[in-house]
Amino acid sequence: MTTIEINQKAPDFTLKDSFGNDVSLSDFNGKKVVLYFYPRDLTPGCTNQACNLRDHIQELQKKGIVVLGLSFDDEKKHQKFIEKHSLPSAKEGFNLLCDIDKTVANLYGIYREKNMYGKKVMGIVRTTFLINEKGIIVHIFKKPKVKEHSEEIFAWLDTH
Repeated sequence: MTTIEINQKAPDFTLKDSFGNDVSLSDFNGKKVVLYFYPRDLTPGCTNQACNLRDHIQELQKKGIVVLGLSFDDEKKHQKFIEKHSLPSAKEGFNLLCDIDKTVANLYGIYREKNMYGKKVMGIVRTTFLINEKGIIVHIFKKPKVKEHSEEIFAWLDTH
């Protein structure tokens, strides 16, 4: 299993977004990136996290941050999620990407066995990588608080 660490160059990737466009991490060289992995669209925790980021997108943008969310969901499911919760667009610095074959989740080491309701299952371990303008991982939020994720990001940025 791959282990990603702080001060490491973030592995590049290219995935489809919710509208079928190719999006690469390297497209954002020169910008800070919040790369957040979440289990599934339209579930309570994932909705809370996406809506928290949505509610703070302007503040994130002012700090030069682009938000990329990744799950195993396909384009149609992402579109429903975006529409139902009025999530921002890629132009607004917020984009959901489709990691259907789990390539990027494996690359970042967050597709692992976890315990769900007493059962061991394979899935995304909710994790956020904060990547600087040079493409270096500067912080890893291993268990982000879904209702306060933006605040966690701002607090970290304010102290570094």
